[in-house]
Amino acid sequence: MNGYGNGQPAHDTHSKVLGYLLWIFGFLGAHRFYYGKPVTGTIWFFTLGLLGIGWIIDLFLIPAMDREADARFQPGRVDYNLAWILLTFLGIFGVHRLYQGKWISAVIYFFTGGVFLLGVLYDFWTLNRQVSELNAGRR
Repeated sequence: MNGYGNGQPAHDTHSKVLGYLLWIFGFLGAHRFYYGKPVTGTIWFFTLGLLGIGWIIDLFLIPAMDREADARFQPGRVDYNLAWILLTFLGIFGVHRLYQGKWISAVIYFFTGGVFLLGVLYDFWTLNRQVSELNAGRR
């Protein structure tokens, strides 16, 4: 049943509450990056949520995006929600990398403003995969 029973995901890696909070800034694509959709997150960023129309539609799509992310990403000791909060609000200081145990890159981010924001952008594209790999024990 694709990891679903009684309409519930087998594990809850992402939060609808955090998804809706990020949706408030959704015209910049924040919620789309959070749910593992970096391409459309980038499109939302550069088009202000497809001129606001896509942003409004996403209000109704968040539950489906949440279910898809829960089924797609590996649960474990590293919490996706905390990692995303740290990236979103403290990414230029590398706090999200420190949380993941990536001490060296955390220090580099701290002294370079998230490697001049390019590293922060990279992490917006890849944070779900990074956390999933850590949770699977591949890093």
